Amino acid sequence: MPHDPIPFRISRRTFAGMTALVAATAATPAVAKVRRVGGETILGEGAHTFRVRHNFPRLPDRFTWQTTHNVAVDAAGNLYVIHEGKKEQKDHPAIFVFDAEGKFIRAFGSEFQGGGHGIEVRKEGNEEFLYVCGYQQVKSFAKMTPTGEIVWYRKAPMESGAYAAGEDTSTAPSWNRQGFLPTNFAFLDDGGFLLADGYGTFRIHRYDKDAKWVSSFGGAGDGKGTFNTPHGIWIDRRPAADGTAREPTIVVCDRAHHTLQVFGIDGTYRDTIEGFGLPANLDTWKSLMVVPELKACVTLLDEKNNVVTRLGRAVERLDEIKNLRGQPDKWRDGEFVHPHDACFTPAGDIFVAEWVATGRVTKLERVS
Repeated sequence: MPHDPIPFRISRRTFAGMTALVAATAATPAVAKVRRVGGETILGEGAHTFRVRHNFPRLPDRFTWQTTHNVAVDAAGNLYVIHEGKKEQKDHPAIFVFDAEGKFIRAFGSEFQGGGHGIEVRKEGNEEFLYVCGYQQVKSFAKMTPTGEIVWYRKAPMESGAYAAGEDTSTAPSWNRQGFLPTNFAFLDDGGFLLADGYGTFRIHRYDKDAKWVSSFGGAGDGKGTFNTPHGIWIDRRPAADGTAREPTIVVCDRAHHTLQVFGIDGTYRDTIEGFGLPANLDTWKSLMVVPELKACVTLLDEKNNVVTRLGRAVERLDEIKNLRGQPDKWRDGEFVHPHDACFTPAGDIFVAEWVATGRVTKLERVS
């Protein structure tokens, strides 16, 4: 079965380091409490209290989840979910759309089956579009309409000089620093976008509004401007604590270093934020940033990037129960296994997609 192989490779290599991280975060008072109220699972306290609805969207019987990866929401509140999929099932869709209540609407995207990974919704003028990328043997990215029509389709940017010959035509997964295995997008104010090559060159590519390659930054290294698996990316436009506007910054999930790195819009390194367990992606809403961590946690940060709360944290169980991701009968309400992506709705609810073979998307509904 194709899968996102980094988490277990990293956890075996850095068990001691992660044990220290577990101990540190376990002592943090920000870890949200789970309780049952009136037959419902409630997570968190105060302004950050959520009703937990695991397995929120349901697929029709003719489809199956095949390792859920990422989620996005459009202006109407519709939910888009991309799963990795199985390469031998080429006719099976990789992208599924649900309404705000979790009812299935449509499916498409078989082009990404076997490697579906990143998905984001972008408003351009009066229209919305999907930006989608795939790793494994898919090795491509595209702009699509919300109903699945392809606007443009791209492979490795050979003009960057970063890739081995043939990477723009190859369909063989290339887990090396000259391969192209894109993971996620971030959108620039000038109409262009950033693309994270999270499993390939470890570079962040900049494209213009016509999807033409402009430049890149990053690459493999020990941090402070270089990466070990730059898996997620976002443009942070949150205001300061007093409500005044701040200069936007680029935030990258440097996943295998367990950090977030902050850059100016020009790609200049600024800062590193520590204290995560394999952070995978990012989204923002008002003053909050959500950080799904593959190490069984969804963290909320304030506008100063201080931890507000850690939701569904169950890191210790990953060491206690071998292959927890493959044993749904051992999952517990209000806890996560491997959060791979999370996004806010306009109302501040949170959708969480987990890297589990059976697929799972949880809705955290904000409680007033």
